[in-house]
Amino acid sequence: MRIREITPQDDLAIKEIIQNSLESLGLAIEGTAYFDPQLSHLSDYYQSLPHAAYWVVQIDDQVVGGVGIAPFDEQKQICELQKLYLAPEAVGLGIANQLMEKALSYAKQNYRECYLETMHALTPACKLYEKFGFHLMSAPLPGSDHSTMDAWYIKNLKKDSE
Repeated sequence: MRIREITPQDDLAIKEIIQNSLESLGLAIEGTAYFDPQLSHLSDYYQSLPHAAYWVVQIDDQVVGGVGIAPFDEQKQICELQKLYLAPEAVGLGIANQLMEKALSYAKQNYRECYLETMHALTPACKLYEKFGFHLMSAPLPGSDHSTMDAWYIKNLKKDSE
């Protein structure tokens, strides 16, 4: 298994993983990542943003998942954890934990807080985020794009003395 930054050759594979995952959950609907305009070219999208990256997980020669960090509110030094998805064959192997570690390690270099949006119905995802120190919020941060989401989390990335 290898975690590496996304390349243009990975764009189709990760788009299919994201859309297939959302379809399997009945979430191929407006207000989810399923219809994000940048989904077909994630490599270009993340490369075009300051302090942003997207990593894919490769097993043998196959991309089986990924995760991204992108700016959410640069003024307040808040990033967003985005598009953490795995192909069915990659679930249960500890890959989500490794992707979280990679993304949060990167985020700590450039941001004070990390935000994410998900759904309460996605219980395994919510448990993963809480395991990594994310705290449930009562409402989304201003500027949220995914209107269907009903669970919003935030994590402090810096110690109070920093």
